[in-house]
Amino acid sequence: MLEMANSFLVIVLTEKYMKIGLHGRNFQPDSFTFIQYILDTLQEKGCDIYLSDTLYAYLESHSFLIPRTEQFSLYDDLSSLDLVLSLGGDGTLLDTVTYVGASERPILGVNMGRLGFLASFNKEFFDQDWDRLLTQPLTTEKRSLIRFDSDDEVFAGLNFGLNEFSVLKRDTSSMIRVHASLNGQFLNSYWADGLIVSTPTGSTGYSMSCGGPLILPQSQSFVLTPVSPHNLNVRPMIFPDHETISLEVEGRAKHILVTLDSRSYSVSPDIKIRLSKEKFFVNLVQPENYIFFDTLRHKLNWGMDARN
Repeated sequence: MLEMANSFLVIVLTEKYMKIGLHGRNFQPDSFTFIQYILDTLQEKGCDIYLSDTLYAYLESHSFLIPRTEQFSLYDDLSSLDLVLSLGGDGTLLDTVTYVGASERPILGVNMGRLGFLASFNKEFFDQDWDRLLTQPLTTEKRSLIRFDSDDEVFAGLNFGLNEFSVLKRDTSSMIRVHASLNGQFLNSYWADGLIVSTPTGSTGYSMSCGGPLILPQSQSFVLTPVSPHNLNVRPMIFPDHETISLEVEGRAKHILVTLDSRSYSVSPDIKIRLSKEKFFVNLVQPENYIFFDTLRHKLNWGMDARN
């Protein structure tokens, strides 16, 4: 049952319909016991367990005790699942988004990595709150996606990203020149190592490391951030996410790199790129009383005295 509440959704899971998907990639040995605990507990609770093909292969190769499960792959329709657990860090969660896609199934990120901006839950939550997770309302937050379109076949149909799209120089030390237009109106030609177009969620990622601003997850906007621009007066720009941005590239190299989150492809600089807001969303399950500003302060060490 889904109920809209501002930008949030309330997901009610009943024990009769507990279909739980899991995705993960590689784990440190000190996480093995916890992974096995999750599998065993879901089985004890009577859940129908669905494992991504990647996770299943990993568990099998490392001699985990795998309960009776079904598998899912990229391009499968996951709309029948109640919840998908992403086991890992933010990179794993971005990978999970490609599996979930347009089904918009709620994703709960279990942080087993380091920083964890997106994977908000930790191991301690599961020690205390299994029953609440499986039987009580969960709060999720809608996050917008960026969509990539081109006349060239790139990204194997997975042409959406939660964090950002970037176009970067690849096989030469020379800068590239990126011509950017907004809704058909010429904006600027960027002499730089590349250009990032970030969602609000991705504003804490690659864009931030290149000097881009932080924007709230609910902001209906994109951020355009140049990577090491030649002209120092060129600054990041925020624009509404209902606009379409077009990019054309010039450079000496025979290939450039285009990326969506953690997926990258080498393409010809002749490629014509169109970026827009995707029609569907990602629903991230958030902890009770989740506050984005708390995450910023904690993850970025805001307010800490570096002298101590």
